[in-house]
Amino acid sequence: MIDRRKWFVIVFGTDTKEGKRFDIILLWMILFSALAVILESVPEIGGGYHTFFVVLEWVFTVFFSFEYILRIYISPRPRRYIFSIWGLIDLLSILPTYLSLIFAGYHYLLIVRVFRLLRVFRVLKLVRFNREAQGLIQALRASSYKIGLFLLTMLAIVTLMGTVMYVVEGEEEGFNSIPQSIYWSIVTVTTVGYGDMVPHTVLGKFLSSLAMIIGYAIIAVPTGIVTVEMSKSSNNTKECPHCQYRNSVNAKYCSHCGQSLNEKEESVE
Repeated sequence: MIDRRKWFVIVFGTDTKEGKRFDIILLWMILFSALAVILESVPEIGGGYHTFFVVLEWVFTVFFSFEYILRIYISPRPRRYIFSIWGLIDLLSILPTYLSLIFAGYHYLLIVRVFRLLRVFRVLKLVRFNREAQGLIQALRASSYKIGLFLLTMLAIVTLMGTVMYVVEGEEEGFNSIPQSIYWSIVTVTTVGYGDMVPHTVLGKFLSSLAMIIGYAIIAVPTGIVTVEMSKSSNNTKECPHCQYRNSVNAKYCSHCGQSLNEKEESVE
């Protein structure tokens, strides 16, 4: 019978030698499985060793399936783990192989396993990276409405510009429909410029130049929005004296280590 408490510490924790060893083995398995998927897609390699890659893929899938079931079994709150971000990533890392039994080619989606490599931050105790990632997430959340408004504005601009180009250039120059023209507008504004659709009229070239200038002008907008929010976030946080984790300015205890954030005030009293 599996000792749930013991295996919970090993699988979900990194404070013990067994836990760290388990996570390191898991990281190597993830790395090798992702590498196998990439190599299999190369015709010269995948074609000559097809059977080998199929067997290897199922070995990895069985291992990760057992690990996923084990995590559910030993978790005190299985439902919470299943619907957590890590739980969903763990599930998505094994589903493609089973789906490939019905839909050919779906096993290449196993590359989603690379997201599990993010566990390295937890294994190596890189608290600083964890703190910075938390700050970035908070900044993105705070600026989500502004970024959404910016994207809606850009959608309106490319739609208007694409429609005008459809009227100006017409089907003779490759602008066969408004959606096709909007595609050209998006490609031009993002300064990619595939060259598959090129305006030939004077007015069309003027609009194309205007679209490229707009594209260069808006590159810095989302970056500036997020940067401002990150600056606000860093000014409205309280650093833990023990682990240097940045918490909310109103927090009384550290969200990472649980230590009191008001020790200096308490010692003075």
